[in-house]
Amino acid sequence: MRVTVTEFMTLDGVTQGPGSADEDTSDGFTAGGWLVPHMDETFIQQASQWLDLADGLLLGRRTYEAFARDWPQITDPGDPFTERMNTLPKYVVSSTLTEPRWQPATLLGGAAIEAVSSLRSRPGGELQVHGSNTLATSLLEAGLVDALRLVVAPTALGTGRQLFGRNAISLGFRMTQHTATPGGLLILEYEPTGQAAVADYEGVRAVTASHGN
Repeated sequence: MRVTVTEFMTLDGVTQGPGSADEDTSDGFTAGGWLVPHMDETFIQQASQWLDLADGLLLGRRTYEAFARDWPQITDPGDPFTERMNTLPKYVVSSTLTEPRWQPATLLGGAAIEAVSSLRSRPGGELQVHGSNTLATSLLEAGLVDALRLVVAPTALGTGRQLFGRNAISLGFRMTQHTATPGGLLILEYEPTGQAAVADYEGVRAVTASHGN
């Protein structure tokens, strides 16, 4: 299976609490719900197409518990995501969760890298990570992510948990898809390429000098 990571993100890299004010208030975060004003049909269609590719969901404990709280309560038969989210197999990376209530679910324990590597070797569609900031970063650093999908909202918060924090390792990516929605969202898809490329200083200085900078 291909491992894909989907993250909703602000312009300053915050991924915490995109859906509602009370979605994730950890560490005193009070700016949740920042994605909602920009959601439109183009975004919903793209998100639905991505979910169609999933053969399973791979989630960290915090995201799993938030999803387990919210998704079973959605009863609108016209919702394009509910049935798939509730019925897809869930693989949960957690060393503290003991009884996952949102089924079908399999606990992977705390050894995420080994477990995901094994799942990735199986045939099938996509094993999708949604949110799960810490897990997503660990998988990216371990080279276990085949595609990174970012939905970037035209807002900056100045606070909140970020996908790539100060201790993240150097990573490079190649863009494979880009779309702007009428609501102002940027939908970006990347393929990890390994360590980030760094420009030669002398070469950069020569180029900028030739342009009169």
